[in-house]
Amino acid sequence: MKFTSLQIIFFLFPFFLFAQKDDAEKKKGILSGQWRNYYMHSFNEGDLQDWYAVATGLKIKYTYDFNKNWQIGGAVYSSWNTGISNVEKNDPTTGRESRYVSGNFNVQDLSQRFIGYPGELYVQYKNGDHQVKVGRQGFFSPFMNGQDGRMIPTLFEGAFYKYEEKDQLKLQLGAINRIAPRSYNGFENIGQTLGIYPVGRNIDGQGSEYRENSQSDYVALLNTDYRFKDLKIELWDYYVDNIFNVLYIKPTYDIKNYGLSVAFEWLLQNRVGDGGNADPALQYVQSKKAQIFGAQISHSIPNGKISLGYDHITGEGRFLFPREWGREFLFSFQKRERSEGFGDNHAVVMYYHQNLKFSDQKLKSILSVGHQWRPSVTEPTLNKYAIPNYMHINLDLFYENAKWKGFKPELLLTYKRGTGDFPENPVFILNKVNLFLINAIVNYDF
Repeated sequence: MKFTSLQIIFFLFPFFLFAQKDDAEKKKGILSGQWRNYYMHSFNEGDLQDWYAVATGLKIKYTYDFNKNWQIGGAVYSSWNTGISNVEKNDPTTGRESRYVSGNFNVQDLSQRFIGYPGELYVQYKNGDHQVKVGRQGFFSPFMNGQDGRMIPTLFEGAFYKYEEKDQLKLQLGAINRIAPRSYNGFENIGQTLGIYPVGRNIDGQGSEYRENSQSDYVALLNTDYRFKDLKIELWDYYVDNIFNVLYIKPTYDIKNYGLSVAFEWLLQNRVGDGGNADPALQYVQSKKAQIFGAQISHSIPNGKISLGYDHITGEGRFLFPREWGREFLFSFQKRERSEGFGDNHAVVMYYHQNLKFSDQKLKSILSVGHQWRPSVTEPTLNKYAIPNYMHINLDLFYENAKWKGFKPELLLTYKRGTGDFPENPVFILNKVNLFLINAIVNYDF
């Protein structure tokens, strides 16, 4: 792209001045923020390396409303390694680094103790059901989102338009030209963000080399949600210049008399251009096509919900979507693992949500139990990261106390157990299966 969204902000500055003179009495500035503290400890099998770290950081945000239509905003994010950590230590058996704990810092330079950068700087215009937002900002979608399970969420620089009729129709258009991935140190051009996280293997089994070799200038996206009585249909399309196009459709039907909800999902991915690079050895997308089919049934219970979901990635090719850009909110998603990078994959996940209230205290719990059936770790064509079959259990607890205004602690416990047959080699176990994770987080919002 020949211009950035930040240049658009400067171009629009005269309009802010006009708005200020036109409606000066409606000026409003708000300062807010969050102090985040994060303890993570990963326990691996036997003599394999365990890792731990304590991180702390601040988000400081300021928004200013010129009138009912125009707003500008900005936020600075930071993360600091307190020194209570062994994150720079490698596993002596395999020579490999931490996978989970390192995500609270700059994964490309674990010796960097402090990260800080302006993650948000935007202009927003609202008029009725229409909204335009330009600049650095947070954004949520099924595959591009903040994935805020570490210190600093993923943030996006671009322009977004949204039209929303309450409870009936939503339309979104977006163009993104830079991304600041979680666990990194700022914004990069689209192609440069690919490979910041571990790159896995090419389909021929050799180590992938698309890091700093992927050519892509922008992401264009389209979303429309439409509700007709008890049926809701969500459609997303992600076009990544010179790399791939992903179409995602999710219909959901509510059977309210029985407290039931039935949903389906279909994803189609096609390679675009040369998949990131004309040299096949440097390509990010090597498979021409990938598909996902999924189904989910949910049942409401007093103060909670139970759901059962299933996803199948067909054997046509590996489903790829940069892990640097967000979590994948498929029916089979569980925190601390992905379906990205696999083909011919089956997954089943059960979720149990329960909300409890005691006087002025609230406890929200989310229990998930799932199983992933992967292709063999010796088949790189359909198993990019050499992860075997596994059982996955998560318990996520959120606590609130009306007397502790702003304090929001969270505890996430994760256990992953390898199943089936796979070679007795620690590279297929370390940071992948037979591990236990503790995530203790205390946020203070102000």
